[in-house]
Amino acid sequence: MRAHLNTIQFTSTQSIFVMTAGPVDINVNFLSPVEPTDLLKQSIPFSYLALSAVSNDGGSHNVSVYTDISAEWVSGDDTLTVNWTTTTGNILTHQVMLENQELFTEHSDHIQPSSSSVTYQTGQDALVRAQFINNGVLANTEDTNFRAVSDNWPVFAFAHDLGIVSTTATAPVIYTVGHVRDPAIQYIIADDVYQPRSLYFWNAYSSVADLISDFVGDYSAALGRAQAFDHKVQSDASAISSNYAGIVALSPWNSRLSKNSDGSWNTDDILMFLKEISSDGNVNTVDVIMPAWPILLYTNPALGKYLLLGLLEYQATGQYPNAWAAHDLGSSYPNATGHNAGNDEAMPLEECGNMLIMVSSYTQKSNDISLITQYTNLLNQWTGYLVAEALIPANQISTDDFAGALANQTNLAIKGVIGIQAMSVISSILGNAIDQQNYSSIVQRYVPQILGYATSSDGLHLTLNYGNESSWGLSYNLYADKLLGTNVFPESVYDMHTYGVPLDTRHTYTKSDWELWTAAIMTNATTRDMFIDSVYKYAADGESHQPLGDWYETLNGAVDGFRARPVVGGHFAL
Repeated sequence: MRAHLNTIQFTSTQSIFVMTAGPVDINVNFLSPVEPTDLLKQSIPFSYLALSAVSNDGGSHNVSVYTDISAEWVSGDDTLTVNWTTTTGNILTHQVMLENQELFTEHSDHIQPSSSSVTYQTGQDALVRAQFINNGVLANTEDTNFRAVSDNWPVFAFAHDLGIVSTTATAPVIYTVGHVRDPAIQYIIADDVYQPRSLYFWNAYSSVADLISDFVGDYSAALGRAQAFDHKVQSDASAISSNYAGIVALSPWNSRLSKNSDGSWNTDDILMFLKEISSDGNVNTVDVIMPAWPILLYTNPALGKYLLLGLLEYQATGQYPNAWAAHDLGSSYPNATGHNAGNDEAMPLEECGNMLIMVSSYTQKSNDISLITQYTNLLNQWTGYLVAEALIPANQISTDDFAGALANQTNLAIKGVIGIQAMSVISSILGNAIDQQNYSSIVQRYVPQILGYATSSDGLHLTLNYGNESSWGLSYNLYADKLLGTNVFPESVYDMHTYGVPLDTRHTYTKSDWELWTAAIMTNATTRDMFIDSVYKYAADGESHQPLGDWYETLNGAVDGFRARPVVGGHFAL
């Protein structure tokens, strides 16, 4: 009997489905724990699947459930050979791995060394699934004919007899699935040395088996924590609007750390590494961290610090040759190997402004002055670049690099002067009154000039670039002025009429993160809600089967290529 889907519920941590198969409802809960204040739990690369059943007709019924994953989990290259093992006991585990492990490589967004936990029959997909369909149980057998992913498609399955199911829901059957790789990433340190780094959980566990055992045993507590987190997000977002509450989503983060030379774990050396998913695959892309910044400040500002530290530490070694801030830590995740040739994607104004704004806002939010104390010279260097280049932006790309380079971009000028003011704030915290006053006076000179260059003749909006009367764009970089509380731009700028929802006049597409950044600076609820409701309509239209993408067409809601990117953390801007 084919099951059909009854209801779907999405929260910040859970995807909950209720499916009906004749007289029985099956409850399916995919839980990806978000533990922003617990680095150990946040670093565990596993998720839960919980299945339970309940009678929907008042009768009693025998029910068994089945689940499997295929070897496609371990590689994006289906021609590669995989091996696998099955361990039985109180916890049944399938471990699947490539025959030839490849460190620090990916295929089609799949990391290569990996493992996954489920249970209990292995073999060709059609045969294993037929075994359950025909018999209601699996054979507790292992296929040891190790082969390519696409060679008779090996799967790793578990079936569980729920027994007699009545009108009281059964206790959930818990499965876990995930990837473990060690080392997880390589990171460039001084003298062009590459340092292998491992996931944080290794300081508490000596084996994956121990980790799995604890993770399975923690399900009830993890579900409780997830529900509390979901409730907080829902409650906070609902204070804006119900549609806004429907938009906010969270991307999980992994913290990683290095080993001391004696092999013990150095838990004082924590860095986070983020992949620019579904676009360049870069590591710790600054203009991807920046749009995600609101969610980091909302959940735990320390996570933002750990993301910035790798960039700051690398550039402080002097190996990066450019005067402006680096675009990223490495061109291909999981290789955070820097750009000693200075040939990373050049976004000088964009990334200098981003780094200064994020460092300043982290310091304000956390009252931790370690970053601004240790990296003062680097921050002053980037501010110097902004002083020289922000007033009249050169022909550069912004974070919206897909739109192309453009000279005199108003939004880049806005980011540049807010970045200079961020350094004024930093200088004040450090007790450097001379720099504080100098940077602030420069901003006071620049802002009227920028508004003179960029305000349309009717005074209703800012132009995309200076002097281009027929243009406009989402001036989302004004959000940083509100975030820092610097108020370098007058309220009259925020009161200007905003033209439409597309990103700017060059195209009809837009980005959901920038729409909600723009919503966050609106001075009236009607315009704010226009942006929120537009994003909600796009996210809820059901036209795309892929994870939520941030870049889409305003004419028809078609996704323009990005998906599941960390930048959706920018939805928390309000």
